[in-house]
Amino acid sequence: MGIEMDDIELVKSLQNSSTQAEAFRQLVHLYKERIYWHVRRMVNNHEDADDIVQNVFIKIHKGIHGFKQQSKLYSWIYRIATNECISFIEKRKRHRTISIEHQGDKIQNEAPTPELIMKKLMHALQLLPAKQRAVFNMKYFEEMSYKEMSEIMETSEGALKASYHHATQKIKHTILEGK
Repeated sequence: MGIEMDDIELVKSLQNSSTQAEAFRQLVHLYKERIYWHVRRMVNNHEDADDIVQNVFIKIHKGIHGFKQQSKLYSWIYRIATNECISFIEKRKRHRTISIEHQGDKIQNEAPTPELIMKKLMHALQLLPAKQRAVFNMKYFEEMSYKEMSEIMETSEGALKASYHHATQKIKHTILEGK
């Protein structure tokens, strides 16, 4: 697909030491909110999302000279954010002491409301493997095409369709079965 013209100028400014600081402020202004909400849906916690977003922008700052401009700038940033989320989720899973299934038991006993439905969805998302959670978030919440997702995740559209299907089936099972 390639980088867009507006991105080319921004990347040049980011890679130029005399214009880097202002360009980085512009980059943060352009992408921080979108990246925050992507990360927040992945980790479901404001403080963790803030920490991850900060790490994402640090990695962007350190790695901008390695950006090859073969994809859109946003796709590259999104890939960094998604990988940071996946790493965070997998690390947290290894060190987790509170059972997420116990949370599910508490949710099942509440009367159905829009808030409860969203709670159940967020609980079901937390039970998904990190990569399926990323695919579900991009498709369901951010309404990305499989082509865009393929560029970000660096995998085939077919594999993404399968991941999304498996994720939706697991979510339905979790919500309907009360797991």
